[in-house]
Amino acid sequence: MFTRSSWLHLRIPFSYFLFPVFLFSLSSAPNFTEQSLLWTFIIIHFFLHPASNGYNSYFDKDEKSIGGLKNPPPVNRGLYYLSLAFDTIALVLGYIKINLTFTIMLLIYGLISKAYSHPSIRLKKYPIASWLIVALFQGLFTFLMCYVGVNKYGFENLGKMNVILPGLLSTLMLLGTYPITQIYQHEEDAKHGDKTFSMVLGIRGTFYFVAGLLD
Repeated sequence: MFTRSSWLHLRIPFSYFLFPVFLFSLSSAPNFTEQSLLWTFIIIHFFLHPASNGYNSYFDKDEKSIGGLKNPPPVNRGLYYLSLAFDTIALVLGYIKINLTFTIMLLIYGLISKAYSHPSIRLKKYPIASWLIVALFQGLFTFLMCYVGVNKYGFENLGKMNVILPGLLSTLMLLGTYPITQIYQHEEDAKHGDKTFSMVLGIRGTFYFVAGLLD
């Protein structure tokens, strides 16, 4: 059932593009241990992000270059089940190795990422909303999720400004860089009826916008 093409669509190496958020969160962590650091890294980058990649690939069915795959193979039903299996592993490990708070955050992130491409919601077709939601969840929310994981903290530890501010900086960086990653998918997105933020701005406009935001 789990063919080579399904494993390729998990795009595990591509998950490391979000590794800087993990490191940024770690730099603010006052109470981490080697074990909590390792398990948080494994759960997020080897299971949570790949599960999102695979799930979205299954519903997008892109035929041209996507993040981490220059020539994506055709998707099959096995990819759908493999992505759900990775999600389940992330949740089980999150509960056993970290705590309930971390597990809840993993669940929320997984649900939002699925809404990005699932046809009943498909946030991807709403240019402004998808841009803001992706930046918020891959930035601030991921920062807080990593912070909870490496420190084994609860929600009560997330309201401090020394935690919120660097998380918001992560979101600001994503607001600037995310539209760039959409440029090479304009043709595929248009074919699916999606209109991403980068398509609204245009190729030249995307570069001008990003340069202005990150300047």
